[in-house]
Amino acid sequence: MMRCGWILIGLPVLLQAQWGSYGVRSLTSDLRATAVGDVVTILVVEDAQASNAAQTGEQRGSTLGLGAEGSFGSHSGRISGSFRSDAQFRGKGETSRSERIRARLTARVVAVDSLGHLVLEGRRTTRINGELQTIVLRGKVRPIDLGANNTVPSYALADLELLYEGDGTVTRAQEPGLIARLLRLLF
Repeated sequence: MMRCGWILIGLPVLLQAQWGSYGVRSLTSDLRATAVGDVVTILVVEDAQASNAAQTGEQRGSTLGLGAEGSFGSHSGRISGSFRSDAQFRGKGETSRSERIRARLTARVVAVDSLGHLVLEGRRTTRINGELQTIVLRGKVRPIDLGANNTVPSYALADLELLYEGDGTVTRAQEPGLIARLLRLLF
């Protein structure tokens, strides 16, 4: 008897979840985001690698010679001159960068565009040992790309904007000092 009472009390909660804020849905349908205000969990999986190398070489050379010999009576003389100019330049540059970001972030649907794509925006801020870390994400997703558990990987988002910023003792320790920054500006 007690068990039956709990079922009857839980039924309105179940009905509210299925029909309350989402309209009429099948009891077997998934509760995926479809409208403004719904939330989507984004699995941020970003791997970026880039490298660039350049090498330049230049060499120039110039030689000019001048000479004259002659005699005048009992005097003989010799005049000679020489000019030489060389210039060499060698330059080499190389850059390499690798980034990897893994996170879970819940974003809110802020709009639905004319094609039915969901426009998502999300922000997460955490503070760990005095270090403030913020992730800001914006992008569009097709409703068909949402998983059954209302998740989507970040690489499925169109027009993805992902900002990952940190501020705190670790970030400040990685920055150059004041004198180094002044020298960088001058040279």
